[in-house]
Amino acid sequence: MLEKYDLHSHSTASDGSLSPTDLIIRAQQQQVTALALTDHDTTVGLAEAQQAAEAVNIKLINGIELSVTWNKQCFHIVGLNIDPENIALKAGIKQIQTIRYERVAKIAALLEKKRIFGAYEAVVAAAGETGMITRSHFADFLVAQHHVDTEQEAFDRYLGQGKPAYTSTTWAELSDAVSWINQAGGVAVVAHPMRYNLTASWMKRFLTVFKEVGGAGIEVITGRINPDEVRRSLNYAKQFDLAASQGSDFHNPKNVWLELGRLAPLPDGIKPIWELF
Repeated sequence: MLEKYDLHSHSTASDGSLSPTDLIIRAQQQQVTALALTDHDTTVGLAEAQQAAEAVNIKLINGIELSVTWNKQCFHIVGLNIDPENIALKAGIKQIQTIRYERVAKIAALLEKKRIFGAYEAVVAAAGETGMITRSHFADFLVAQHHVDTEQEAFDRYLGQGKPAYTSTTWAELSDAVSWINQAGGVAVVAHPMRYNLTASWMKRFLTVFKEVGGAGIEVITGRINPDEVRRSLNYAKQFDLAASQGSDFHNPKNVWLELGRLAPLPDGIKPIWELF
């Protein structure tokens, strides 16, 4: 049987809408045979996902998506085939979560200046035991309190860059994040490279540094990508000798454009990232 890989997905452990168990069930329904759970800056969903995956004979690949800052811009680095119990990785996650909670307090304070109160308590409660709070939690709060009608409107009016409740955040160093992944026995992958809106020259600078600090792969196929973007991502992979990854970046079944396993085939002539596992 041909393996069907999806190496980028999210659960309720970060900002996904399905529990790790339900994510695995949906992956099976979509004929995915190998799934990476890559929640933002946390590994807390992996144990539950592993148990569910064993029950339905899906290969679970332990993953994470780390937030990093390079050249004053946020990038996401996916770690695949990691040991979630690695000491260096766990210390790095704690560092990022501290930054994330500082951001939560700043966003809540900015909302209060707009006479929107109670955001901090609401998003902390919504995150529950995972403690992983993203801007999507604030968007949900704004919708629930009838300040906006949709999550997108929450970003357009309050949470997006340049809006009243936006706060710039300095995340982990790129070199640190890649090091944590490598020390955990994993491989570091640049997530959705076409979303950063970088010129070709800036992308090459970024990938030069990424490769120098131990990066191994780049997402060539993502859930919503056009042929030109595939061609450009593939060229970067070849130019920098990076293995090619593929992943839907699935968050919510309501988003029909980003469905588990709904991916174009990986182009020929490039090493798949799973050969490095």
